[in-house]
Amino acid sequence: MKETVLDVLMYLFESFVDSEDEPEPDRNELRDELELAGFGAREIDRALDWLDGLNAEEVAASDAPRTAAIRVYDRAEQERLDAASRGYLLHLEQVGILAPPQRELAIDRLLALDNEEIDVEHIKWVVMMVLFSQPGHEQAYAQMEDLVFAEDPGWVH
Repeated sequence: MKETVLDVLMYLFESFVDSEDEPEPDRNELRDELELAGFGAREIDRALDWLDGLNAEEVAASDAPRTAAIRVYDRAEQERLDAASRGYLLHLEQVGILAPPQRELAIDRLLALDNEEIDVEHIKWVVMMVLFSQPGHEQAYAQMEDLVFAEDPGWVH
């Protein structure tokens, strides 16, 4: 099986998100847990670096634009995020799940995955992880969690 960084991140997220009774594991504990789960050292290192990037970003709601703005994607972003992916991010903003600062963090973390193809399923998981990491966005996280685990994708092109 060819694991990706997103596979490792999804495993971590599903394993640790609901374990509120235990303290947050340190990097070595995470590495050990992931090795026991069968993930390769390279993917583990990349996933842990990805998490460091998620935690390093300081996103404040006060930094959000006060007026309606349109996000213009540069060429490199357009090459990695196809029209459907960019449309889904816009949809998440329009329905109030993503604010512009969280959108930017989500785009940054999506591009940091180094996947050749980024699809809507990748976006759902990354956005959910971004919202989970952001204090004060519990409602948006709950909505995103519903979208991730819904049987029906819930939106039409």
